[in-house]
Amino acid sequence: MRSGVQPDIVQCRRRSPRTDARRSLHVLFNGTTIKAEDVGLIHETPDGQAMLDLQFRDRKQAGQLLAKRLRSYADRPDVLVLALPRGGVPVAYEIARALHVPLDVFLVRKLGVPGQEELAMGAIASGGVRVINDEVVRALRITLHVIDSVAAKEVRELARREQLYRKGRPATDVHGRTVILADDGLATGSTVRAAVAALRLQQPKRIIVAVPIAAEPTNAELRSQVEELICLAMPEPFYSVGFWYEDFSQTNDEEIRELLERASKELSPAHQR
Repeated sequence: MRSGVQPDIVQCRRRSPRTDARRSLHVLFNGTTIKAEDVGLIHETPDGQAMLDLQFRDRKQAGQLLAKRLRSYADRPDVLVLALPRGGVPVAYEIARALHVPLDVFLVRKLGVPGQEELAMGAIASGGVRVINDEVVRALRITLHVIDSVAAKEVRELARREQLYRKGRPATDVHGRTVILADDGLATGSTVRAAVAALRLQQPKRIIVAVPIAAEPTNAELRSQVEELICLAMPEPFYSVGFWYEDFSQTNDEEIRELLERASKELSPAHQR
């Protein structure tokens, strides 16, 4: 078990062994203390001790566990799951499949400050949306010419990925819909924040961010920007998103295409239950 974790809720591997010790383990869930056994948060060690298991097996399992927290959105015609590629796609696929709702990707490309590319001066997103960080632009006196130059490069990359992932399928209209925006975790949260800002311009009814793992400061900051934030675990110390997965291998483009194609067939209106 990872030490020092104080969960909002920690959701993890489900095991079947029975032991009386299981009944004494509790977690904090939305401000209420509940038995960990009731929400499947227990595994048993070789010596028979019941313990909280704080590591996700892979993105697929993380998505399946998130879906259980999102059951109230199942089978609703207004609900749409949007994945942030690449790592968010396997997570989002499991959510969409469990809820019987459509899946799409929402592509975001950060606009990095030239020479300080990790510092975002804005972002572009699916649907031709551009979001500018006015504070950074003013502080560094970045000109419109510089913004346009960086944006042009990222637009080309975004278009390449749109074509690669969708193969001509149009982006899903989010206007008036409840959007579940899924990723495999939040470290700084810059990509998710840019996605939320871009989505707002398309006027969805509600935005729900769903992630398996997050740094607590990022979670707290983002929570005020969306209607709902579902996060299964906020470890302290956080280290990194990948630290909390047994398998955090890179999601490749072929896997993304395969999952999106599968979702377009399985989760089309004709196939939804």
